[in-house]
Amino acid sequence: MQKKLAVVILNWNGKSWLEKFLPGVVRFSPQSDIYVIDNLSTDNSIDFLMNHFPEVKIIKNDKNYGFAGGYNEGLKHIDNEIYCLLNSDVEVTENWTEPILELLEKDPEIAAVQPKILSYERRNYFEFAGAAGGLIDNLGYPYCRGRVFDDIEEDHGQYNDETEIFWASGCSMFIRSKDFWEQNGFDERFFAHQEEIDLCWRLINSGKKIFYTGKSKVFHVGGGTLNKQSAKKTFLNMRNNLLMLLKNLPFPQLIAVIFSRLCLDGFAALYFGYKYGISHFWAVGRAHCAFYIYFPGTWKRRQEHQKHQFYQSKWLIFKHFLK
Repeated sequence: MQKKLAVVILNWNGKSWLEKFLPGVVRFSPQSDIYVIDNLSTDNSIDFLMNHFPEVKIIKNDKNYGFAGGYNEGLKHIDNEIYCLLNSDVEVTENWTEPILELLEKDPEIAAVQPKILSYERRNYFEFAGAAGGLIDNLGYPYCRGRVFDDIEEDHGQYNDETEIFWASGCSMFIRSKDFWEQNGFDERFFAHQEEIDLCWRLINSGKKIFYTGKSKVFHVGGGTLNKQSAKKTFLNMRNNLLMLLKNLPFPQLIAVIFSRLCLDGFAALYFGYKYGISHFWAVGRAHCAFYIYFPGTWKRRQEHQKHQFYQSKWLIFKHFLK
């Protein structure tokens, strides 16, 4: 019999992560259907699942669609009321689903929820991708409670609350299937990185709420499929952030913010080039070229209404690096 929650793991050559973390997902998610969507892996992931986890349902994509497209393709075959989109490199904990399902049950206007996300390696610190809930500043820079740029806080229980946030991390995002498909899912052109922020922003513009609960926690390795210092990751983050701003910013702020970001990205290119190498410098330039190429199609995807006070902090980059 179909259950209310489907825990859905997107896999691409992640057999080692499935071996390590899937047993815990099965053990601590007894009231859930568990799916693995496979993006045409070549590392025998499918054989491993069939031999060791017959209770896990497998959906096979016909190619590697990336994070955004991979979930969009796979979730078409899942009819549960709530999806949990879970990275393969996440360790879940006992009773991790209950507080989130209670929140969704309590308020039908909440579309998505994320748990507390801690580092798998440094278990008393927050993890980069989500921490204690995602926010955004007035120039469109994403950050988190517990993580601003590369500075990460130790967990002392300061975020053991339940509160509204701006975006929920895609490494562990619970979302109503109805709300997911009303927004046509992720923007597949993003491939990976910041597609969940774009989706949450669209949900907020449509009148929905995004929440965080510190009553549930998971531990995330991070960089399991794309290393933090990858030039491809720099390219995707820079390009996708600009596309997201073009899609979702209120029109009165659009020109000033985009212009400011294009200028600041020039300084970011120099910084990345110095810190990580010339490939990261060129990644920023390629991201800008791709942004101009995608501009017409992105403009067409703007919603009828945009939330005018969309940010939680002002001038974050200046406060953080200069002050």
